[in-house]
Amino acid sequence: MRMKSLLAAAAATLLCAAPALAQDVAIVGGKVLTGTSTIENGTVVIRNGRVVSVGTGAAPSGIRTIDATGKIVTPGLVAVDSGLGGHEVGAVRGTVDVSNNANTLTAAFDLSYGLDPWSIAIPTARLGGITRAVVTPQHSGSGGGHSHDDSDFAGAGNGGYQSPGLFAGQAAVIKLKDGSDILVKSKVAMTAPFGEAGARVAGGGRGAQFVLFKETLNEVRAYARNKAAYDRGDMRALSLSRADLEALIPVVEGRMPLIVTVDRAADIQQVLRLAREEGLKIILDGAAEGWLVANEIAAANVPVLVHPITNLPANFEMRAARMQNAAALHAAGVVIALKGNEGSVHRAREMRYNAGNAVSHGLPFDAAIAAITVNPARIFGFDGQFGELKAGAAADVVVWSGDPLEPLSQPQAILIEGVEQPLQARNLHLRDRYLPNAVGAMPAQYSH
Repeated sequence: MRMKSLLAAAAATLLCAAPALAQDVAIVGGKVLTGTSTIENGTVVIRNGRVVSVGTGAAPSGIRTIDATGKIVTPGLVAVDSGLGGHEVGAVRGTVDVSNNANTLTAAFDLSYGLDPWSIAIPTARLGGITRAVVTPQHSGSGGGHSHDDSDFAGAGNGGYQSPGLFAGQAAVIKLKDGSDILVKSKVAMTAPFGEAGARVAGGGRGAQFVLFKETLNEVRAYARNKAAYDRGDMRALSLSRADLEALIPVVEGRMPLIVTVDRAADIQQVLRLAREEGLKIILDGAAEGWLVANEIAAANVPVLVHPITNLPANFEMRAARMQNAAALHAAGVVIALKGNEGSVHRAREMRYNAGNAVSHGLPFDAAIAAITVNPARIFGFDGQFGELKAGAAADVVVWSGDPLEPLSQPQAILIEGVEQPLQARNLHLRDRYLPNAVGAMPAQYSH
């Protein structure tokens, strides 16, 4: 009998290991929140991993249906400023692949090479409705509990290179699809700390960082104009390695956004000034005092990645932190994306709870849904590709038991690129294994 159970378990494991294929399916009868609008009693039709149509018509004949009557249907949520796939256990340095300390490699650090599709944090985040994530490098100024070490930023040591580095590396977008193929795109943005963290990098003063930053950008431009001279050794010594210089060319040309971690209102103003003067495309990360200068951020057409429950003056950069920050930024016309907690890794699923808190402090409900779906996609250049239920977009869809911003609501079905995902994770397996009435699950020593 025990042998039959073992064989059945092995067969189930092999079936789960086989890659699932996208199915043609229609999700019918639910309240559909597309990311930009609401459709009562809606129908979402999916073919070949893409959304074909969203409306109120009947499902096509012969197609499989998922009954969402009485439920809410949303796009898959998109986590920003996340360590998913690159951060397993913070206290075990060998499992953290989202930070780098080599002085010869700062801006060029590409964390996509260290992503782990078998990370135990990915299924748990997926159970929170998250289907995509923007994974960003850690540095000493990272928000949401990213970094536990003030020296944890790119660039340190000797060798003629900038020491320490002003840049932490390049972000990547992943999908939380069951299987080994999770990378969507690498090098989607550059990251850099400003404020107190940036000042420490530059030697202690904010003014020093801005001057050093501008000089670095000038070096990148000089290198881009004179690569042949650089190859011949006919240029003066530069403060960055060739790999870093190459990585920064898209930034100085305004083609790659620069994620700037900054909180103090005065620092935000100076970063906006820097972006104007240097022609940079920037994304503000944090902006705890952003509400004080919300109109200036909006006028500059700069998006913000905001942690909406930051409300304590943890330091002098956050003296004016308040729970109404997200609402004030939105009201001013700023495009916002809401963040999860502690680096959006093990607590990434709490992103939707944070959105609910933002709603309770003045952010409109529709704006909160957009801030965890369509807005992150737009901010990082994926408008219409995911994060929204519209024709042509990836079929990343979640069917919820109730309001997705309510903690008691849970996913009833999760599809990524049209493939239905398992509603299981390691924490649930462990729970089930040690239930008092579990049959054949517990080790022998627990069965007596």
